[in-house]
Amino acid sequence: MSSASRYTYLGPEGTFTEAALRTLPEAATRELVPMVSVPAALDAVRGGEAAAALVPIENSVEGGVTATLDELATGEPLMIYREVLLPIAFALLVRPGTRLEDIKTVTGHPVAQPQVRNWLAANLPDALWESSASNADGARLVREGRYDAAFAGEFAAATYGLEPLVTDIHDAQNAQTRFVLAGRPARPAARTGADRTSLVMWQRDDHPGALLEYLQEFAVRGVNLMRIESRPTGEGMGRYCFSVDCEGHISDRRVGEALMGLKRTCAKVRFLGSYPRAGVDPDARSHASAAPRPGTSDHDFVAAADWLARCQDGRA
Repeated sequence: MSSASRYTYLGPEGTFTEAALRTLPEAATRELVPMVSVPAALDAVRGGEAAAALVPIENSVEGGVTATLDELATGEPLMIYREVLLPIAFALLVRPGTRLEDIKTVTGHPVAQPQVRNWLAANLPDALWESSASNADGARLVREGRYDAAFAGEFAAATYGLEPLVTDIHDAQNAQTRFVLAGRPARPAARTGADRTSLVMWQRDDHPGALLEYLQEFAVRGVNLMRIESRPTGEGMGRYCFSVDCEGHISDRRVGEALMGLKRTCAKVRFLGSYPRAGVDPDARSHASAAPRPGTSDHDFVAAADWLARCQDGRA
């Protein structure tokens, strides 16, 4: 297949990322290529080897996936076009015949450990945990005899010739991971009425109230923030950028004007896309977002611009 028909994802086969990718209708007609890391999956898109990459970006227990946040903030720009929400529950995968009392070593992705910590303490208090590159890679290592058990999706058992000794393991009820489909920059996905806009902003200089100034660009226009995280820029201690998700679409006047305000006040702003929010019924999208605060609807912005023009023309 050509690169236009190829999607990459955080591999190897059997990861939650692959499971999330296969929920997209278009995945059935694409060549799905596992990659060893988030940077490798995204770099394949940057290099023209794939049309898009699906990578994890946020977990409801552990928060942001730093490898993805940092990779989207640096390097050749990419844009997010879709997101997927996947419920997360783990199975304890073992070689056939292994009993719970036989398990001395366990493995899994570092993000998995906080989601099963209490279960481990209650059921395998003496087992040694060592992290693996992904949950599926942990399953591969169990198959090879490197570890006794791995925490992974139950669906990975058949791929690696293992058995799910215990299923539906999770310390937090209703745990979810959010994944994003990133491609090369182009026109954003069409507005749906229940959208998310993602961006990264860099401080111009460090001074009291700097972050407040940036947040006010959203607040005064009635734009709801859905997530904000600081990430070090690598330029020295105390130098940060901010990864932000806000409610709405860049074509919404209040969102577009907030972005223009940030462009004026920040050292740099990277627009990562406006795209449909996952988990919203398509038939209810027009009612999914909260009604704009008074003075922040598109009509209010148009009316204010018209009033200013009339003032400038002496017609106020």
